[in-house]
Amino acid sequence: MRAEIIAIGDEIITGQRLDTNTQWLAERLTELGVDVAFHTTIGDNLADNVEAFKLAIKRVDVVVATGGLGPTADDLTRESIAAAAGVGLVRDDASLAYIRQLFERRGRTMPERNAVQADFPEGATAIPNEHGTAPGVELHVDRAERLPCSVFALPGVPAEMRPMWEQTVAPAIASARGEARVIRHRRIKCFGVGESQLEAMLPDLIRRGREPSVGITVSDATITLRITAAGPDDDACRRAMEPTAAMIYEILGTIAYGEEEDELESVDARLLVDRHQTVAVAEWATGGLVSEWLAKAAPMESVLAGGFVIGSLKQLEQLTGEAALQDAAPSDSIVATAAAEWVRRTIGADYGIGVAAFPPIQNGGAAKLCISIAGPDRTRRLQFDSATHPAIRQSRAAKQALNALRLVLLARELPEETQAPL
Repeated sequence: MRAEIIAIGDEIITGQRLDTNTQWLAERLTELGVDVAFHTTIGDNLADNVEAFKLAIKRVDVVVATGGLGPTADDLTRESIAAAAGVGLVRDDASLAYIRQLFERRGRTMPERNAVQADFPEGATAIPNEHGTAPGVELHVDRAERLPCSVFALPGVPAEMRPMWEQTVAPAIASARGEARVIRHRRIKCFGVGESQLEAMLPDLIRRGREPSVGITVSDATITLRITAAGPDDDACRRAMEPTAAMIYEILGTIAYGEEEDELESVDARLLVDRHQTVAVAEWATGGLVSEWLAKAAPMESVLAGGFVIGSLKQLEQLTGEAALQDAAPSDSIVATAAAEWVRRTIGADYGIGVAAFPPIQNGGAAKLCISIAGPDRTRRLQFDSATHPAIRQSRAAKQALNALRLVLLARELPEETQAPL
């Protein structure tokens, strides 16, 4: 069973409003075991709407539309579905009576224009709307030599659309499916290599047509491997995904750091809480992101003992009393080391993170990032070339610092000076 989701409205097509309905419906359809094949967004134009519904009815088994069910002249969904199905509109007296009663309960008189909300394509049934005046539409359109296509139209208001989906549409689709089938995902988060490098490490897992499938996405240098399996129930999907997940962990090792909503700071926070240890941060180049993310990941007293945002080399020299910093460049490892050791000592934390600044990039030259992790035994120093886009440089650098702390906490040996790309 394949599905298409149609979002309708000029406010969506022009970017004035974010279409969150399509994302939500795609997740719900997938949970029912329906393969979502298309997302379509169209404005309030009758010809465009009719063409979109005709195409959807032709190519998928289930169509779920949101928007265009209001009483105004630009609400065209009912008329569009009727034209696409080749039928007329008929008024449903029961729906009209309900709409009138709803206005009366609110102490208002129903404008006559709202009567159009009781018009349905011939052969359709109304989907009850307990929270608004726009009933939904359910219509099954016959197709030559194929099973009918089920078309569901729901209001664009999420507070109305979601209960209508859960109470009426989802049960109808599940019943039409017959045999039980669900689709489930498992997301494994990775950090430390580039996307193409990671894909090369897993050559057979990413190929098209594999079962279960493995997709790869990247956001701010965090790579997510999404394992997708279909089966009769959740347990069957989990069993099908487990060998693939085990293979990913075996090949990637510490590059794979967590799953689902895990971020590097949440992994660090758990490791520190388990060890009853704390960390302090002195960061230059990351704008306080390392401290901010750690503070959000766990109660400050249990993980983040303190944090400083360094604004200049002179400020760091005054704080640390390190005369050697006078002749240092902002990207020198001595700067990050001085910051890490000073903040650990001053705050009294188990670990100190020092992040040294990027020098200004001139003429397209590469920038440098230095990170030091001062621990109970010694200080580890890492240096990275940063050729990434300036828009994500801060967040990527903050993740690099958090990842360095993670590897130290996992007792993974880091050389005194590590040269690696950021």
